[in-house]
Amino acid sequence: MKYKKIIPARFISRPNRFTAFAEIDGRQEQCHVMNTGRMRELLVPGAEIFLCPAENTKRKTKYDVVAVRHGNEIVNIDSLAPNRVAAEYIPTLFPGCKLIRPETKFGNSRFDFYIEDSFDKIFLEVKGVTLNCAGEARFPDAPTLRGTKHLHELAKAKAAGFRAAVLFVIAMKGINSFAPNKETDAAFAAALFAAADAGVEIYAVDCTVTPDSITADCKIPVRME
Repeated sequence: MKYKKIIPARFISRPNRFTAFAEIDGRQEQCHVMNTGRMRELLVPGAEIFLCPAENTKRKTKYDVVAVRHGNEIVNIDSLAPNRVAAEYIPTLFPGCKLIRPETKFGNSRFDFYIEDSFDKIFLEVKGVTLNCAGEARFPDAPTLRGTKHLHELAKAKAAGFRAAVLFVIAMKGINSFAPNKETDAAFAAALFAAADAGVEIYAVDCTVTPDSITADCKIPVRME
């Protein structure tokens, strides 16, 4: 996926989950943070960030924070990007798919995608990953009750005869493996292990990220231990 226009800026502060202050050409602007994760290692004072002008010109915040430079890499932090990346990547992940339908309900959850090929009906949930722990991507970076619920529902879908999968879209390069973040959310990690034991497929893919684009690139090994 590609953004229409990107403006470089410097991160100043983040007074709450949804708001950040940035310096653009010497002036301070209040911006919308597109991701509610903690991202404490990314959003540090002085960090180079990349803003996308809001389509709604009447909105209080004129810009969305969509990416940040972290060391030698650019990390996309737009919470809408992983699903858009996944939509482009699904034909590679599930070759021969004939139907890709977003936002499909099963049980008490609404999964990101419902997919059909010649043999299977597949539910797919997508999670965006921004946390890099010494070359290993981890999710989540903050506790997620919703994410844990989705994993339980995927296991139920599998038991009902569907294929079920979760795709972790790692919004950066420089990653060697992926693992659930047990230290931050033990319940999510336990649910992921249980889902895998139940036959839910676990995938992770890294991304090539530039200030104005993000594209799925290479499958990353998933460490389930």
